[in-house]
Amino acid sequence: MADTHVLFVEDDDVIREATQLALERDGFAVTAVADGLTGLERFRADRPDIALLDVMVPGLDGVSLCRRIRDESTVPVIMLSARADSIDVVLGLEAGADDYVTKPFDGAVLVARIRAVLRRFGHASGANGPSGAVEDERPVGGLLTFGDLEVDTDGMEVRKGGAPVALTPTEMRLLLEFSAAPNTVLSRDRLLERVWDYGWGGDTRVVDVHVQRLRGKIGQDRIETVRGFGYKLRG
Repeated sequence: MADTHVLFVEDDDVIREATQLALERDGFAVTAVADGLTGLERFRADRPDIALLDVMVPGLDGVSLCRRIRDESTVPVIMLSARADSIDVVLGLEAGADDYVTKPFDGAVLVARIRAVLRRFGHASGANGPSGAVEDERPVGGLLTFGDLEVDTDGMEVRKGGAPVALTPTEMRLLLEFSAAPNTVLSRDRLLERVWDYGWGGDTRVVDVHVQRLRGKIGQDRIETVRGFGYKLRG
């Protein structure tokens, strides 16, 4: 199988070159550029399998670039941010990013996060990792109905009031988790493990922002917040 193609947008020369070499050693094909406008051009020309976007890049910042990519593609996006508590993290997730990694980062951690995202999206994971999609353990439920919301787990389609709803793969996996256990409270940690494939503790802001994005598409009252515990889908 061909190497997984990574678009990497980072303006720091040292970080860009070192990270590119590290990813290539792990079997990824990498296109590395220093500004957002060039990144958008290369994205449109090359159609990579995944995009790594630093938040603070010249020309077109990473959040705006993520938004432009999301307008025309569901390709997975990981944001890179210099501060874990930065508002840029939330802005990137709200723009449609699937995950984020805080700088400075360990190369092995970055590769693990990339592979986790790619497994969710059904891509190869680099020459030294497992290739192809990982079989989902969730049982097939066929057509599930929750009020005016229909979830076709076979065709991976969602309709609200009969109209199709466009979800990113991460949003779809999140909805499938809720749909498999309606009226059951799912903790943020469980959702991180099941949807984001985190085998370790992660930042629950990733869950919260994606739940908000999902609510905006399927209805604000469809997913209920259970304070101190998590979320549940109203059946």
